Amino acid sequence: MVTVSTSTAPVRSYHHGDLRSALVEAGLKALETTPLNDLSLRQIARDVGVSATAVYRHFPDKAALLSALAAEGIAQMAQQQRDAAATAAPAQAFAATGRAYVRWALAHPALFRLVFGQCQEVGQTVFGDNDAARMLRDYAQGITGDEAGAQRLMLQAWSLVHGLAMLMLDGQLPADDGLIDRVIDAETLFRT
Repeated sequence: MVTVSTSTAPVRSYHHGDLRSALVEAGLKALETTPLNDLSLRQIARDVGVSATAVYRHFPDKAALLSALAAEGIAQMAQQQRDAAATAAPAQAFAATGRAYVRWALAHPALFRLVFGQCQEVGQTVFGDNDAARMLRDYAQGITGDEAGAQRLMLQAWSLVHGLAMLMLDGQLPADDGLIDRVIDAETLFRT
């Protein structure tokens, strides 16, 4: 007896070798089109082509997956900031990282909101121990030369770029590159 499948759905199977990374990648992709509350481990398992139980070996629950997505988001944001700083003149590098922060938020609104909604402790944010935090600390320390001044500048800079990103994401200001450049300008901001 021959059995013929009449399903038109593509058959996907997992062949990557690093299931955890594949699940995070699928979660990031799903987050682009799926509201956060509707994101499910079962759907991500289907997207990757594995069973739901395979997902639970890496992420015991949705919160664990969301935490991994948030960590990846911070890493992506830090890379974009590093790239922006590398192409800017030294005196402009700090402001360039701030502009990159806002532009990354606008390009990845759901992930941006997840990153800062998922961080339960200050240590997980840009004040924590991650690339974005280290970069912010290093620039602030280099500009101010002292710890107290660096802490103040870090808070001012983060408040400015995060606030601008939120205003643009919420439609209170237009998401305009020229406006980002005018607001986050090294010549007029962050003077010590």
